[in-house]
Amino acid sequence: MLEATGLRAGYGKGPDVVLDARLRVGEAEIVAMTGLNGAGKSTIARTLAGLLPVRGGKILFDGQDISSLSPDERARRGLLLVPEGRELCSSMSVQENLTLGTVPLPRNERRRRAAENFDLVYRLFPILQEKAKQDAGSLSGGQQQMVAVGRALMGSPRLLILDEPSLGLAPLLVREIFAVVAQLNVDGLSVLVAEQNAALAISHSARAYHIELGEVAETDGDAERRSLLRGGALGGDDVAVAPLDLPDYRAMGRRSRGSG
Repeated sequence: MLEATGLRAGYGKGPDVVLDARLRVGEAEIVAMTGLNGAGKSTIARTLAGLLPVRGGKILFDGQDISSLSPDERARRGLLLVPEGRELCSSMSVQENLTLGTVPLPRNERRRRAAENFDLVYRLFPILQEKAKQDAGSLSGGQQQMVAVGRALMGSPRLLILDEPSLGLAPLLVREIFAVVAQLNVDGLSVLVAEQNAALAISHSARAYHIELGEVAETDGDAERRSLLRGGALGGDDVAVAPLDLPDYRAMGRRSRGSG
């Protein structure tokens, strides 16, 4: 569904932060993008979403080159980003923040699809329905992350990019967020997760990339993958990973769907 090759990107007139990055995300697949803080994960995420210009290489979405498309054009095609730091309108209500997410929907279908998407978001995050009239800025960090994810879902994404979704959240809330992501993936949504916590990201992803100083580091073999999961050696250009003893979030999603 998504393929980036030879991708270069940066900020303003500064040097390239991302150098010759390459990655792909298939249909109904969760892919992890790991790396230390400052490695270039968020830069790649923002470039894929169109918030930063492509300085080199290309981005294909459904086989079509979207490298020069604006963020709203990419969103209308179904490529949506949940940004690092959430970037909510804190003085607006939860419902108003969610409504902003409907902008990518076709005007003639917006009301109907918005109603369907509200049902989906409130089913996934019941607490948001309880706090629908409350200012988003008054919510806890975990609830604000739910709003950020919900806002993206309101645009009916086909591929969702999550940038550091666990940042600043308590472990229990992190599990809840990732269980929802797993459920959405089971229902067919493709997901790219940029996450500093490599073990967390890899534990529920089919494949993983590791970003180091703006480049995709290559490795292979079970020893390297297990070392990465335990916080040791780094690696992973398009590496298939095993979850070891970590929670199987994809299974959690299937159980949730079956009980719903």
